[in-house]
Amino acid sequence: MARYKHYDYSQARLLPVRFEEQILPGTFEHTLASVIDGRIDLSVFEARYRNDAVGAPAYDPGILLKVILFAYSKGVTSSREIERLCRENVVFMALSADSRPHFTTIAGFIARLDAEIVSVFRDVLLVCDELGLIGREMFAVDGVKLPSNASKEWSGTRADFEKKAQKMERAVERLMRRHREVDQKGEDAGVRAARERQIRTLETAVEKIRGFLRRGEDRVGPSGRVKKSNLSDPESAKMKTSKGVIQGYTAVAVVDAKNQVVVGAEAFGEGQEHALLIPVLERTRATFREIKGEGDILRGAILTADAGFCAEANLEHLERSEVDGYVADTLFRKRDPRFAEAKRHRPEERADPDRRFRPADFVFDETARSCICPAGKQLYANGANVVIRGLRGMKFRGAKRDCSPCQLRQRCLKDPQRTAVRQVVFFLGREKARPENCSARMKRKIDTEYGRYQYGRRLGTVEPVFANICHAHGLRRFGLRTKRKVDIQWLLYCMVHNLGKVSRYGRAAQPE
Repeated sequence: MARYKHYDYSQARLLPVRFEEQILPGTFEHTLASVIDGRIDLSVFEARYRNDAVGAPAYDPGILLKVILFAYSKGVTSSREIERLCRENVVFMALSADSRPHFTTIAGFIARLDAEIVSVFRDVLLVCDELGLIGREMFAVDGVKLPSNASKEWSGTRADFEKKAQKMERAVERLMRRHREVDQKGEDAGVRAARERQIRTLETAVEKIRGFLRRGEDRVGPSGRVKKSNLSDPESAKMKTSKGVIQGYTAVAVVDAKNQVVVGAEAFGEGQEHALLIPVLERTRATFREIKGEGDILRGAILTADAGFCAEANLEHLERSEVDGYVADTLFRKRDPRFAEAKRHRPEERADPDRRFRPADFVFDETARSCICPAGKQLYANGANVVIRGLRGMKFRGAKRDCSPCQLRQRCLKDPQRTAVRQVVFFLGREKARPENCSARMKRKIDTEYGRYQYGRRLGTVEPVFANICHAHGLRRFGLRTKRKVDIQWLLYCMVHNLGKVSRYGRAAQPE
């Protein structure tokens, strides 16, 4: 039988360690240390400290940036975990020169980084630009919705919170009344302690809500409607995603197509993306003006964005700025001839016999101005010249005496419990007197073969960036609160992504 030398992974050994030898050339941490030491202007942090004459020495901002960015590249965002790694992990020891910053120092540095983060992000972007990683020819814009450090259960308007507080106060009164009743008869100590904890929990929640009602105001959206606020993070938003409803932020990125470098990034507490395009483009322009003194990096360049950014104001902005934009609308795929044979775009061939009736299932006579529903009932014309989104149509409405007892209500109405009668519109063409707007011009432009080709490049440009940041680097949720701090965390992760591009494609950036 063969014999092997003994080994034991649990054994310990004291070794002399030279920290500079632990950062191996060609690795991400070597690029990180080289760029921060040689290319980042750390003088922007000088205004933060006032200890030149008195006070204890501060941790070098370069050291803190190194350990934070390296931790983020590994998916570690907890300041306590970063502190532990600086004590136990040899690479973190090497990056921090064994200075071992306390977790409160790390957390405080990140929380107050908003004044310097834009400058640091700009310096990293300058390194990418000098290495030729930015093409300036085509950019893609998109956003990813991520949960924040707040519970969606604590979202609502002032009226919602008032009702919730009253409900909790009534629950406290019932518990107190029950507490007094059983106090005279005697009760098990465990049950009594549990009820007391429940009362304290409810009282704390009521005080939290009352405090918000005393100092908070309802948020009003661009349309003038009242938006829901959150008690823990008022600047976050309740938003729908493919994985359900979350309380969080929309992180938007502008990505250059040449090497997928993030050239602009910002986080917003908005679920809808319509109002986010112009702010993030303006930030991108300002960044490049600071880097190269350029006028407008987007002028003449191709810019693509999905249907979430399709709004008339955004398209007007692109035309005024002379940006060659390709922004899809919600019906872009249905107009694409390449999807003409796709069953999901051919509803008339669906095999589902219980599908809801569409206008094609109604018998419409334009000359007689009449409409008959699938049940054979005559509908009343209640709009002979209706204009919807620039399209002229004729609207019909069913009679209540016909719709209420109809056996086809489930297939005819989207919500039979709340909707009394069916309405249907038949479009006859575009309104001639109405001039063509930016949305119509964009539809005509993106429906061309060249337009579909340019828009098709968007998916391979921006989506891999989100996959890298959210999955490879582990950004599953934002661990901070308020837009200011979440924006810091998003820019830090975008810097990690860009430094990864430098590490892979631009080792020449590392000083000899």
